[in-house]
Amino acid sequence: MNDIREVEVVVIGAGQAGLSSAYHLRRTGFVPERDFVVLDHSPGPGGAWQFRWPSLTYGKVHGMHALPGMELTGADAARPSSEVISEYFERYERTFDLRVRRPVDVRAVRSTSVDAGAVGAVGAVGAQDGSAPRGRLLVETSEGTWSAKALINATGTWDRPFWPRYPGQETFRGQQLHTAQYPGPEAFAGLRVVVVGGGASGTQHLLELAPYAADTTWVTRRPPVFREGPFDENAGRAAVALVEERVRQGLPPKSVVSVTGLPLNDAIRRGLADGVLDRLPMFDRLTPDGVEWHDGRHVSADVVLWATGFRPAVDHLTPLRLREPGGGMRVEGTRAVADPRVHLVGYGPSASTIGANRAGRSAVREIARLLAQGEEEREAAAAA
Repeated sequence: MNDIREVEVVVIGAGQAGLSSAYHLRRTGFVPERDFVVLDHSPGPGGAWQFRWPSLTYGKVHGMHALPGMELTGADAARPSSEVISEYFERYERTFDLRVRRPVDVRAVRSTSVDAGAVGAVGAVGAQDGSAPRGRLLVETSEGTWSAKALINATGTWDRPFWPRYPGQETFRGQQLHTAQYPGPEAFAGLRVVVVGGGASGTQHLLELAPYAADTTWVTRRPPVFREGPFDENAGRAAVALVEERVRQGLPPKSVVSVTGLPLNDAIRRGLADGVLDRLPMFDRLTPDGVEWHDGRHVSADVVLWATGFRPAVDHLTPLRLREPGGGMRVEGTRAVADPRVHLVGYGPSASTIGANRAGRSAVREIARLLAQGEEEREAAAAA
């Protein structure tokens, strides 16, 4: 156990949520590498943005909110967003000396059964009497183990694309892709494409690739909801509150877009007018050469593009037993209810760029209070 490195806080992930959290840790007085460490498994700065498809230029990005303390200015709208935002994140890390360690894969986070300092028996999640867990957290990684008093998990969802299972999937002779693998519209030239999913990525991909494809078919589980008019602040708060209530109950979080619907912009209107966005209900099975419904309808396809969303990348937290019977983790604000040492930033209601900024600040405030309280308790015990 001598190779375990001790810090006050470990931040996992260096996307918007992780960098915002690291920034607020610095502003609160925590020193990088001495008091906290940021671990990121990606090859370079940029979070999930670095993996976006080349045709998603910066001018097409909606809702990119600047990181705290430094605006993104003067960006060329015609450049790929992956380049623009990755360069911005890199400048941000350098400007605030956040010293992100990468690539580091976090394999597991475990709880020790003893209080600060003596890193000992592993496995106890909480006290026998049901009180808050004590002791340190062990963060096991590809680059060794860190011991921390608190954890900020900011791993997002990009690493966990959701692939639904349908009969006949293994027999389909064409290509199956997920949004995470979307290569840009040119790759679909002359092909028959079925796009699955009614969210933002599904409609964006469909509208972008339709001019190149020989034929497109759009299928969704539920009829899409298109939102007329501007999305005001009150509507945004109401949508976030609905997602927040789910995580408070320990249910898997939904995206804010799934609650608010899709904005009826000019591109959507054109897609509805020219028939590209004529939606069919979800098919029942895949066949070797396409998709099929129970009523006998069949659509031939060369490609099925699954725009079916993502799930939170939190498997490394499994040893902490945070998951509820409902399938999610109960969260109050950013704090995991089952373990107040753990904060989830960019999870549920904070899974947006502006939400991640606010959540990072909130998590650091709570952690600072938690650590101060722990220090007071140790001093009181020593004086007794």
